[in-house]
Amino acid sequence: MSDFDVDLFVIGGGSGGVRAARIAAGHGARVMLAEEDRMGGTCVIRGCVPKKLLVYASRFAGDFEDAAGYGWSVPKAAFDWPTLIKNKDAEIARLEGIYRTNLTKAGVEIVDSRAVIEDAHTVRVLKTGARIRARVILVATGGRVVKVPAVPGIEHAITSNEAFHLERLPERIAVVGGGYIAVEFAGIFAGLGVETTLIHRGEKLLRGFDEDVRDALGEAYAQRGIRLCLECGLTSIEKMDGELLITLTDGRELRVDQVMIATGRVPNTEKLGLEEAGVALASNGAIVVDAMSRTNVPSIYAVGDVTDRVNLTPVAIREGHAFADTVFGNRPASVDHNVIPTAVFSSPEIGTVGLGEADARQRYGNVRIFRSSFRAMKATLSGREDRVLMKIVVDGDTDRVLGVHILGDGAGEMIQLVGIAVTMGATKADFDRTMAVHPTAAEELVTMRTPVA
Repeated sequence: MSDFDVDLFVIGGGSGGVRAARIAAGHGARVMLAEEDRMGGTCVIRGCVPKKLLVYASRFAGDFEDAAGYGWSVPKAAFDWPTLIKNKDAEIARLEGIYRTNLTKAGVEIVDSRAVIEDAHTVRVLKTGARIRARVILVATGGRVVKVPAVPGIEHAITSNEAFHLERLPERIAVVGGGYIAVEFAGIFAGLGVETTLIHRGEKLLRGFDEDVRDALGEAYAQRGIRLCLECGLTSIEKMDGELLITLTDGRELRVDQVMIATGRVPNTEKLGLEEAGVALASNGAIVVDAMSRTNVPSIYAVGDVTDRVNLTPVAIREGHAFADTVFGNRPASVDHNVIPTAVFSSPEIGTVGLGEADARQRYGNVRIFRSSFRAMKATLSGREDRVLMKIVVDGDTDRVLGVHILGDGAGEMIQLVGIAVTMGATKADFDRTMAVHPTAAEELVTMRTPVA
């Protein structure tokens, strides 16, 4: 008779936890998963999926305008925010149901409750008080939004969580932040006709991205009418006469209907019993793990944003799968966090994989840069001034492609496919001998022949 109630207890029903639970169950493990909120985690419920739906909605206004250049007479369009939110909510509910169904089909027992760790092998279910003995515990509780800086009146601001459930679309909004979430929501609101101000303490948006991409996005956003307040911060928010008065660090005052704080997320590790169980945490609360996602307590593992390695949904899924294969499938696997394709669903959107130019020059002595900026073909008849940026970073000694960076329509789709080539170690010569698909924007990736730097 086993000393354990289950082989695996998963805390957190997000992308990483669900994948780990399903794969472990497929390997024959007895699995229990606890989720205190809705199944699907940040990505499905209040992150990637609903955000992408809002991004789609925000781009129709431009499509309607562009249609005139192609001979279409489009009546003046009207947008209804409640309809979008209702339809978005229905889709999220459908996806949540699929997550639950798939777990149940895999044989995973779902516990709708918060769970905390009591020791290396014991988890307590708060709703019932039950104590579950598990051979292995996996923490996959993700991250949570934080409102920083904690300025006077910060309680009047919303985060991305609340943005998905606003009763009405504001006429004016200030978005504070310069990362993925801030940039994407600024594009969403502006596309839906909201007077949008983007406030960021840095000199440019999207710290850590290639400098040419950062410059191009800033120019594109300014051209789209988004007010950029760079090298600037928030000092106070005051509610008055049905609006919000915000004061910036440079002394300016703005009147808006909503302030959205998108300055970051932190690992969701509070009150999980980790410290009591002896699990080592980083200064920001992240769970410290090794290459196999194991903590310093041998029976406790962690995957996803709660470890603060690379905070992206596909990474959490891959980590969860690798964990289950390693621990329950007798197939040791680790995740390579070095080459990860990613997209920012701004408008225009961004796709990037590998090293930017600055990082490449720090690591390699001989770097060649191929870059092209051109007006999108679709814009030639619409009259829009949108431009596409494509950039390839190459190791001059080995000819290996170190990074590819795209800004323009379809960048997210393109970078997924380019990511295969870069992951395989493709060279610039491999790109050059690939036949172009004409006429497309993507063909520029295989026709750039002369380095610009």
